[in-house]
Amino acid sequence: METLKNKIAIVGGGSWATALAKLLLRNSERISWYLRRPERIEEFRRKGHNPVYLSDINFDVSRIDFSADVSEVCCNAETIVVAVPSPFFPDTVKGITCDISGKRVVSAVKGMVPDKNMIISEFFETRFGCKTENLLVIGGPCHAEEVALERLSYLTIGCKDVDKAREFAGLLASPALRTIVSDDVAGIEYAAVLKNVYAIAGGIVSGMKAGDNFMAMLACNAAREMRGFIDAVAPLKRDICLSAYLGDLLVTAYSRFSRNHNFGSMIGKGYSVTAAKMEMPMVAEGYYGTKCIHEINAEGVNAPMPILEAVYKILYERAGARRAIEAITGELN
Repeated sequence: METLKNKIAIVGGGSWATALAKLLLRNSERISWYLRRPERIEEFRRKGHNPVYLSDINFDVSRIDFSADVSEVCCNAETIVVAVPSPFFPDTVKGITCDISGKRVVSAVKGMVPDKNMIISEFFETRFGCKTENLLVIGGPCHAEEVALERLSYLTIGCKDVDKAREFAGLLASPALRTIVSDDVAGIEYAAVLKNVYAIAGGIVSGMKAGDNFMAMLACNAAREMRGFIDAVAPLKRDICLSAYLGDLLVTAYSRFSRNHNFGSMIGKGYSVTAAKMEMPMVAEGYYGTKCIHEINAEGVNAPMPILEAVYKILYERAGARRAIEAITGELN
């Protein structure tokens, strides 16, 4: 365990990366941390906290090796935790020039690789030659803001090698955070993409003031859609009611911390998609995930997904939100 504890790198400087850094430093002697902007690193060192995200969390910066060189951080680590928004993922990892094929890579990315329609573990396996048994994924339900507030939260750690999932889970554990392990890497990753899509749908109906009754109907049908799609693309015996699937879906669809819900709410209130994107201070992953899942499904999966298709039409085909949602009400049961 000592090797794992002493050679952990975090890639990303947003809310989720910051929350994970807090957890990892609780159980590790020190970490390396890639932040893209050198000036932000200097400000972080000076203030003792992330100057932009979750600034209420204070860090012992003497235990953090900051770098604006992603390859340097990854080369010197044995475990790499990647926590960047999916639209920025390709540009971030293309800076990795060293061989990371033998390292453990932990994805905390809640989206897919844009334009490639690949989940993150699949990308690391094909692009960098990472071994399947060394690829881990972090699933919810867990908002970074609540981790920062030390409210009781649960994370699921997925890895084909469950012992490695359990080992990494031990580095995240704290009195306010419990961990669950799973071998369903792909299922957890697809669920993390889909829950953001359904959170946009939930936000839209909330913005339309459709009511709690319809929101509940939407959520249970979204869970059914999620199960049908995931079982088709990643066959495995799984219980969709577990927290990494249904739990993550519910917290993202309903919570005020959910940027995807808030993005959808603006659209439901009458904002154009462009205006809603401009108003968002952070990335709404579901905007990109909607297109990825729509294309994968259209290319041969063909799972019944009326809610996702309604969101796709609203985001990418300029369909009116109210009309698109009303068009699927007869398909919900």
